[in-house]
Amino acid sequence: MVAGRREREGTETVELIRSAGGDGFFVKADVSQAAEVEALVARTVEKFGCLDVAFNNAGIEGDWGPITELSEENWDRTIDINLKGVWLSLKYEISQMLKQGHGGAIVNMASAAGLMGLSGASAYSASKHGVIGLTKSAALENARTGIRVNVVCPAVIETPMADRAYSDPQFHKFALGLHPMGRFGKPAEISEAVLWMCSGPRFFHDRPVSHSGWWPARRPQPSWLAPTVATLQTTPELKFCHFHKSPKPNSNAPHRTVWR
Repeated sequence: MVAGRREREGTETVELIRSAGGDGFFVKADVSQAAEVEALVARTVEKFGCLDVAFNNAGIEGDWGPITELSEENWDRTIDINLKGVWLSLKYEISQMLKQGHGGAIVNMASAAGLMGLSGASAYSASKHGVIGLTKSAALENARTGIRVNVVCPAVIETPMADRAYSDPQFHKFALGLHPMGRFGKPAEISEAVLWMCSGPRFFHDRPVSHSGWWPARRPQPSWLAPTVATLQTTPELKFCHFHKSPKPNSNAPHRTVWR
C-alpha cells in the first residue's frame, strides 16, 4: 500500500511496483490527520489481510531561516507532518500488529539532522530529533511483542526535497563537502537499507542507522549559510505504508564519518 497527499507520484509508484511483478494500491492520505491514518491502516488490512511491515516516510523540510524569522505556522506544519505524522502512524500500525499477534517490523524516516543541529533548519532538525526519540520509545514498549521499530537517518539524498533545500550553488557545494564519498546518496540506497531492516535480523531493534557521513554539530558552519538559506514551500513526501516483498565529496579539509 502506497499513501501520500500527491496522487500523481503515488500512482506512478504503484505502476512501478506492478511493472516489477508486484501488487500495489494507492491511498490518498494526510499523515497529520488521525482519522486518515487510521483509515489507511484499515484499508491496508482490507486489501492484504494483515499489516506486517510499515515504512513511515512522510516528511517536509518546511521553511528554512533563522529561528527569529520563522513563523509559528511553519513550525506547526513541519512538526505535524514530520513528527506527529510518525506518531499517528506508529499508533495505528502497532495497534494492528498487536491484534494480529505475530509481530512485525516498522522503520521510521529521520535524518542526519536528527543526530546534530542544523543551522537555518531548526524546525526540521527538531522534528527529526523527535522521530529518533519516538522510535526508541516505541521500540522499548514493544520489544517483547515481536514488533521491531527502527529508524534511518540519511544525509542528503537526491530527491526533489534536496533540490529545493540545496538549490543555492554555494550552499550545495558546502553540503556536498560534508559527504566523505564525494556525492549525495540515492533513494535506492536508502530503500535497500529499509528493506533489510524490515526483513533482516530479528535482534536488530531500536537502532538509528546513519547513511553517508555527516559532520558533527560542533563543526562551525560558514557565516554565509544562514542568510543564504532560501525560504521553501513544500509538499509532504510519500509515505510507503505496507510492503508485500514489493516495495564521500573529496574535500581539502579533514572529515569525520558519524556512525550511530
